[in-house]
Amino acid sequence: MLYHESAVRRALGKAHGAVPAPVPVFDDETPAVANLDPELLGALRRAATDAADDGVEFFVNGGWRSPEYQEQLLRDAISEYGSAAEAARWVATPDTSAHVSGKAVDVGPSDAQAWLSEHGAKYGLCQIYRNEPWHYELRPEAVDHGCPAMYADPTHDPRMRR
Repeated sequence: MLYHESAVRRALGKAHGAVPAPVPVFDDETPAVANLDPELLGALRRAATDAADDGVEFFVNGGWRSPEYQEQLLRDAISEYGSAAEAARWVATPDTSAHVSGKAVDVGPSDAQAWLSEHGAKYGLCQIYRNEPWHYELRPEAVDHGCPAMYADPTHDPRMRR
């Protein structure tokens, strides 16, 4: 690895959307939360408020990301999974990632994911990929019609084929 590449990787952190430790959905200081699409963030916060009444607390494990950070995650996934094809099941390119546009959020812990799985459509929050129970995107039509069928993984999502 070139020194420049290594220096760039070290420089990419919280300001680029990294979430070293889960943060509350009401954290306006963390760019991964603060830079989410306002409609997605509003729906997420409404859901989190209602979930709290059921004793469930939502945390953001991932949200908005800079293109540079998304590229770093993709390179890391290729290294981890051994191929770009396998990595694509888990990490999108900067050009296709809904995280880069602020239109996707990764929620935890598992009880929050379960709560959203059961109640998310009421807020327009839908799980998109069957292999990623933490990944939610806003689908306003879900409020009236329910969430659309999930893709098995991102490689089945036509938006990933740009």
